[in-house]
Amino acid sequence: MEEKMIELGKKQTLFIVKSVEFGVYLAEDMHADTKHQVLLPAKQVPAGKKDGDKIEVFIYKDSQDRLIATTNEPKLTVGEVGLLKVKQVTKIGAFLDWGLEKDLLLPYHEQTTRIFEGQECLVAVYVDKSSRLCATMKVYPYLSKEAPYREGDQVKGRVYQISENFGVFVAVDNKYTALIPAREAKGKYRPGTVLDLRVTRVKEDGKMDVSDRQEAYLQISEDAESVLGIIEEFAGILPFDDKASPEVIRREFGLRKNAFKRAIGHLLKEGKIQIKDRRIYLVK
Repeated sequence: MEEKMIELGKKQTLFIVKSVEFGVYLAEDMHADTKHQVLLPAKQVPAGKKDGDKIEVFIYKDSQDRLIATTNEPKLTVGEVGLLKVKQVTKIGAFLDWGLEKDLLLPYHEQTTRIFEGQECLVAVYVDKSSRLCATMKVYPYLSKEAPYREGDQVKGRVYQISENFGVFVAVDNKYTALIPAREAKGKYRPGTVLDLRVTRVKEDGKMDVSDRQEAYLQISEDAESVLGIIEEFAGILPFDDKASPEVIRREFGLRKNAFKRAIGHLLKEGKIQIKDRRIYLVK
């Protein structure tokens, strides 16, 4: 019969197999040998518990790297994704508060952006090659593809990775994987920013495409207002027209060239601007 193992980073219900002065030893069954037992320190043992009783604990490692049990509730267990606060930034990485006495290490090589003390990071918990519990900001493999949302739904998503090729990766509800495709991504994005998003597509595999832009007819109006405001900042004369390079348009307006041209067309139709000598003038 296969012997059940005590699993690092998970909650388990174990038997109290032996009481000692400094705590109790726990195991999967009453006959487990010492190498399959784990200590629950005395200060963690609930009152009235005795040998043979069951108790739910979380398994992690102490400062000497030994397996240890706790009845304290961690904010995340292995494989889970969530927000944790940075308590300290050191040479080896950052230490995060996850509700236990020993803080959780977020190694430098698992950080996707520079982080600071006091900020909250979206991370997943994993077991590293040395059998230690660590955090990672590379959360893509840990996010669920079974979102309960449909096309057109409004959601909130946190930016966790930016790719020039694919677009902006976001975690909807800090739980579900989603992408703002590169063609849709406008403006500037930073990991950690929370965005109001619209679901534009749910693929067969459960992944979502989302947009931080509104429906086209609403977006054109919003972009047009933004463009109008920036022309006003140029004292009513924009020193280029809608034939300017995509780079210039993105730099000045945070828009893709097509969106800019649609906004300009909208303003021309409303008689709010005119184009002359490759410049755009505000009509007063």
